[in-house]
Amino acid sequence: MWVEAGLTAGAAAGFLSWAVRGRSAQIFAPSVWRGSAAHNRIALTFDDGPSESTPALLELLNRHNAKATFFVCGRNAERLPDVLLAIAKAGHEIGNHTWSHPRLDFTSAATMRSEIGRTQELVRSITGAAPTLFRPPYGVRWLGLGAVQKELGVRGVMWTAIAKDWKLPAAAISRRLLKASTPGAILCLHDGRVLTQRPDITPTLDAVNTLLPLLQQRNLSITSVSAILER
Repeated sequence: MWVEAGLTAGAAAGFLSWAVRGRSAQIFAPSVWRGSAAHNRIALTFDDGPSESTPALLELLNRHNAKATFFVCGRNAERLPDVLLAIAKAGHEIGNHTWSHPRLDFTSAATMRSEIGRTQELVRSITGAAPTLFRPPYGVRWLGLGAVQKELGVRGVMWTAIAKDWKLPAAAISRRLLKASTPGAILCLHDGRVLTQRPDITPTLDAVNTLLPLLQQRNLSITSVSAILER
Protein backbone atom coordinates (compact mmCIF):
# COMPACT_ATOMS: atom_id res chain seq x y z
CA MET A 1 0.00 0.00 0.00
CA TRP A 2 2.76 2.42 1.00
CA VAL A 3 4.71 1.59 -2.14
CA GLU A 4 1.66 2.23 -4.33
CA ALA A 5 0.97 5.51 -2.54
CA GLY A 6 4.59 6.57 -3.06
CA LEU A 7 4.45 5.73 -6.75
CA THR A 8 1.21 7.67 -7.13
CA ALA A 9 2.65 10.70 -5.34
CA GLY A 10 5.78 10.51 -7.49
CA ALA A 11 3.74 10.32 -10.67
CA ALA A 12 1.64 13.29 -9.56
CA ALA A 13 4.76 15.34 -8.77
CA GLY A 14 6.26 14.46 -12.16
CA PHE A 15 3.09 15.48 -13.95
CA LEU A 16 2.93 18.81 -12.09
CA SER A 17 6.57 19.53 -12.91
CA TRP A 18 5.88 18.89 -16.59
CA ALA A 19 2.70 21.00 -16.53
CA VAL A 20 4.61 23.91 -14.99
CA ARG A 21 7.81 23.81 -17.05
CA GLY A 22 7.41 21.30 -19.89
CA ARG A 23 8.02 23.11 -23.17
CA SER A 24 5.07 21.41 -24.87
CA ALA A 25 2.69 21.53 -21.87
CA GLN A 26 -0.64 23.32 -22.36
CA ILE A 27 -2.17 22.65 -18.92
CA PHE A 28 -1.93 26.11 -17.35
CA ALA A 29 -1.63 28.29 -20.46
CA PRO A 30 -1.49 27.74 -24.22
CA SER A 31 1.95 28.23 -25.73
CA VAL A 32 4.11 27.28 -28.70
CA TRP A 33 7.61 25.84 -28.59
CA ARG A 34 8.36 25.57 -32.30
CA GLY A 35 6.95 26.68 -35.64
CA SER A 36 6.24 24.92 -38.90
CA ALA A 37 9.01 22.85 -40.45
CA ALA A 38 7.57 23.53 -43.92
CA HIS A 39 9.88 26.51 -44.46
CA ASN A 40 13.60 26.95 -43.81
CA ARG A 41 13.10 29.43 -40.99
CA ILE A 42 14.21 29.48 -37.38
CA ALA A 43 13.37 32.03 -34.70
CA LEU A 44 16.11 33.63 -32.66
CA THR A 45 14.92 34.96 -29.30
CA PHE A 46 16.57 36.92 -26.50
CA ASP A 47 15.28 37.21 -22.93
CA ASP A 48 15.90 39.50 -19.94
CA GLY A 49 16.79 42.68 -21.80
CA PRO A 50 17.08 45.34 -22.76
CA SER A 51 20.51 45.85 -21.26
CA GLU A 52 23.48 48.06 -21.86
CA SER A 53 24.88 45.17 -23.93
CA THR A 54 21.89 44.96 -26.29
CA PRO A 55 23.24 47.56 -28.79
CA ALA A 56 26.26 45.34 -29.46
CA LEU A 57 23.91 42.47 -30.21
CA LEU A 58 21.83 44.66 -32.52
CA GLU A 59 24.97 45.52 -34.49
CA LEU A 60 25.82 41.85 -34.79
CA LEU A 61 22.34 40.91 -36.02
CA ASN A 62 22.38 43.76 -38.53
CA ARG A 63 25.77 42.64 -39.86
CA HIS A 64 24.34 39.21 -40.62
CA ASN A 65 20.95 40.52 -41.82
CA ALA A 66 19.18 38.50 -39.10
CA LYS A 67 15.98 39.34 -37.22
CA ALA A 68 14.96 38.23 -33.75
CA THR A 69 12.33 38.47 -31.03
CA PHE A 70 13.34 40.23 -27.81
CA PHE A 71 11.35 39.23 -24.72
CA VAL A 72 11.91 42.26 -22.50
CA CYS A 73 11.50 42.87 -18.78
CA GLY A 74 9.56 46.03 -18.03
CA ARG A 75 11.93 47.19 -15.33
CA ASN A 76 14.87 46.99 -17.72
CA ALA A 77 12.93 48.73 -20.48
CA GLU A 78 11.95 51.51 -18.07
CA ARG A 79 15.64 52.02 -17.27
CA LEU A 80 16.74 51.89 -20.94
CA PRO A 81 13.88 53.20 -23.11
CA ASP A 82 16.26 54.29 -25.88
CA VAL A 83 17.60 50.74 -26.20
CA LEU A 84 14.07 49.34 -26.35
CA LEU A 85 13.22 51.82 -29.10
CA ALA A 86 16.40 50.88 -30.96
CA ILE A 87 15.28 47.23 -30.98
CA ALA A 88 11.97 48.20 -32.56
CA LYS A 89 13.53 50.61 -35.07
CA ALA A 90 15.92 47.88 -36.21
CA GLY A 91 12.90 45.81 -37.27
CA HIS A 92 13.02 43.24 -34.50
CA GLU A 93 9.98 41.92 -32.66
CA ILE A 94 9.38 42.81 -29.01
CA GLY A 95 7.77 40.31 -26.65
CA ASN A 96 6.78 40.50 -22.98
CA HIS A 97 8.89 38.83 -20.26
CA THR A 98 7.03 40.33 -17.24
CA TRP A 99 7.98 43.43 -15.30
CA SER A 100 10.41 42.07 -12.68
CA HIS A 101 11.17 38.49 -13.83
CA PRO A 102 9.48 36.50 -11.03
CA ARG A 103 8.75 32.79 -11.06
CA LEU A 104 5.02 32.54 -11.65
CA ASP A 105 4.36 29.29 -9.77
CA PHE A 106 2.23 29.85 -6.66
CA THR A 107 1.50 33.35 -7.96
CA SER A 108 -1.99 34.85 -8.04
CA ALA A 109 -3.70 35.80 -11.28
CA ALA A 110 -3.77 39.41 -10.06
CA THR A 111 0.01 39.46 -9.68
CA MET A 112 0.50 37.88 -13.10
CA ARG A 113 -1.85 40.42 -14.62
CA SER A 114 0.11 43.25 -13.05
CA GLU A 115 3.51 41.86 -14.09
CA ILE A 116 2.47 41.30 -17.70
CA GLY A 117 0.06 44.21 -18.07
CA ARG A 118 2.49 46.78 -16.72
CA THR A 119 5.08 45.74 -19.29
CA GLN A 120 2.47 45.80 -22.05
CA GLU A 121 1.67 49.41 -21.27
CA LEU A 122 5.30 50.50 -20.99
CA VAL A 123 6.30 48.93 -24.31
CA ARG A 124 3.27 50.51 -25.97
CA SER A 125 4.15 53.93 -24.55
CA ILE A 126 7.73 53.74 -25.85
CA THR A 127 7.34 51.96 -29.20
CA GLY A 128 3.71 52.65 -30.09
CA ALA A 129 2.71 48.96 -30.10
CA ALA A 130 2.07 46.47 -27.31
CA PRO A 131 3.63 43.00 -27.53
CA THR A 132 1.56 40.10 -28.84
CA LEU A 133 3.90 37.42 -27.49
CA PHE A 134 4.77 36.48 -23.91
CA ARG A 135 7.48 34.26 -22.47
CA PRO A 136 7.20 33.32 -18.78
CA PRO A 137 10.39 33.75 -16.74
CA TYR A 138 12.18 30.43 -16.22
CA GLY A 139 9.53 28.86 -18.48
CA VAL A 140 7.22 28.59 -15.44
CA ARG A 141 3.44 28.68 -15.93
CA TRP A 142 0.71 28.48 -13.30
CA LEU A 143 -3.02 28.46 -12.63
CA GLY A 144 -4.71 31.52 -14.06
CA LEU A 145 -2.00 32.39 -16.57
CA GLY A 146 -4.05 31.23 -19.55
CA ALA A 147 -6.88 33.60 -18.66
CA VAL A 148 -4.45 36.48 -18.12
CA GLN A 149 -2.77 35.85 -21.49
CA LYS A 150 -6.17 35.88 -23.19
CA GLU A 151 -7.25 39.04 -21.39
CA LEU A 152 -4.07 40.91 -22.33
CA GLY A 153 -3.92 39.54 -25.88
CA VAL A 154 -0.57 37.77 -25.71
CA ARG A 155 0.42 34.34 -26.97
CA GLY A 156 2.66 32.13 -24.85
CA VAL A 157 6.06 31.18 -26.28
CA MET A 158 8.45 28.56 -24.93
CA TRP A 159 11.47 27.30 -26.88
CA THR A 160 12.85 24.37 -28.84
CA ALA A 161 16.30 24.78 -27.29
CA ILE A 162 17.67 27.05 -24.58
CA ALA A 163 21.27 28.24 -24.78
CA LYS A 164 22.10 28.30 -21.05
CA ASP A 165 24.26 31.22 -22.06
CA TRP A 166 24.25 32.61 -18.54
CA LYS A 167 26.67 29.85 -17.52
CA LEU A 168 28.16 28.12 -20.59
CA PRO A 169 31.15 29.31 -22.67
CA ALA A 170 30.56 30.53 -26.20
CA ALA A 171 31.67 27.33 -27.95
CA ALA A 172 29.29 25.19 -25.89
CA ILE A 173 26.42 27.62 -26.50
CA SER A 174 26.84 27.58 -30.27
CA ARG A 175 27.19 23.78 -30.38
CA ARG A 176 24.09 23.35 -28.26
CA LEU A 177 21.95 25.58 -30.46
CA LEU A 178 23.36 24.39 -33.77
CA LYS A 179 22.33 20.85 -32.88
CA ALA A 180 18.72 21.99 -32.38
CA SER A 181 18.59 24.27 -35.43
CA THR A 182 16.14 22.54 -37.72
CA PRO A 183 13.37 24.34 -39.65
CA GLY A 184 10.76 25.72 -37.25
CA ALA A 185 13.04 25.79 -34.21
CA ILE A 186 12.77 28.54 -31.59
CA LEU A 187 16.16 29.26 -30.00
CA CYS A 188 16.34 30.99 -26.62
CA LEU A 189 19.31 33.17 -25.61
CA HIS A 190 19.66 36.17 -23.30
CA ASP A 191 20.73 39.77 -23.91
CA GLY A 192 20.45 40.50 -20.19
CA ARG A 193 20.93 38.69 -16.92
CA VAL A 194 17.54 39.10 -15.23
CA LEU A 195 17.61 42.69 -13.79
CA THR A 196 21.40 43.10 -13.58
CA GLN A 197 22.69 46.45 -14.77
CA ARG A 198 25.56 46.37 -17.28
CA PRO A 199 25.63 42.56 -17.53
CA ASP A 200 28.54 40.82 -19.22
CA ILE A 201 27.00 38.89 -22.12
CA THR A 202 30.28 38.27 -23.94
CA PRO A 203 29.68 34.50 -24.24
CA THR A 204 26.28 35.19 -25.83
CA LEU A 205 27.72 37.69 -28.31
CA ASP A 206 30.59 35.39 -29.25
CA ALA A 207 28.24 32.43 -29.67
CA VAL A 208 25.83 34.39 -31.87
CA ASN A 209 28.72 35.63 -33.99
CA THR A 210 29.75 32.01 -34.59
CA LEU A 211 26.23 30.64 -34.96
CA LEU A 212 24.68 33.03 -37.48
CA PRO A 213 26.93 32.26 -40.47
CA LEU A 214 26.67 28.51 -39.76
CA LEU A 215 22.88 28.72 -39.81
CA GLN A 216 22.92 30.71 -43.02
CA GLN A 217 25.20 28.10 -44.60
CA ARG A 218 22.32 25.67 -43.97
CA ASN A 219 20.03 28.05 -45.92
CA LEU A 220 18.07 28.81 -42.77
CA SER A 221 16.37 32.20 -42.58
CA ILE A 222 16.91 33.73 -39.13
CA THR A 223 13.81 35.60 -38.12
CA SER A 224 11.23 36.37 -35.44
CA VAL A 225 8.78 34.07 -33.68
CA SER A 226 5.78 35.60 -35.41
CA ALA A 227 7.41 35.05 -38.80
CA ILE A 228 7.85 31.31 -38.27
CA LEU A 229 4.28 30.98 -36.97
CA GLU A 230 2.81 32.52 -40.11
CA ARG A 231 1.04 30.06 -42.38
